[in-house]
Amino acid sequence: MEGLLFIRHAETDLAGTFCGHSDPPLNARGRIQVRELIARFPGDHFDAIYSSDLRRAADTATSLAQAFAVPCTKTSELREIYFGDWEAMTWAEIERRDADYARRWTESFPNLAAPNGEIYAAFESRVLQEIDRLLDLAADQRIAVVTHGGVMRVVLRHLLGHTEEQAWELTKPYCSFFAYAEAAVPEEVGQ
Repeated sequence: MEGLLFIRHAETDLAGTFCGHSDPPLNARGRIQVRELIARFPGDHFDAIYSSDLRRAADTATSLAQAFAVPCTKTSELREIYFGDWEAMTWAEIERRDADYARRWTESFPNLAAPNGEIYAAFESRVLQEIDRLLDLAADQRIAVVTHGGVMRVVLRHLLGHTEEQAWELTKPYCSFFAYAEAAVPEEVGQ
């Protein structure tokens, strides 16, 4: 059994916002983070890279694929949750726009979507279906999955039993990662 290595994309200029499906490129700091990430796996191997099709993840994944000379497949199934009207906004901007809805959202999470955003249960279902597919592929391959913090938190909670708070802490840093193989505990967690 090989397994999956989940990697959060590198930084963009929308850091600190509800980036969701917004599609910014990596910033200068993000490009440095990608080089540092690649350097963390000397002598390692991957058989394939799968990635969200959003540019911040896709650019991170493409660099990894080039460094390890493996194919890179991009899919919308690994995208972050869509935040609708809150896309690319900071929490302070959201609260100024509609403090009442912002308060209700925090009290009701995950049962209330952002205005015109993706329903959390649909997001989780989309992510878990794709992860099941990738786990089948990873039975005899080591696959890197470059995606978003929200996707990684779904995996950490549903497959590894972490609390939301634990998952949040593990996925805050850009280019954080953890390994997962079915019926196993994480091999490594890094930042």
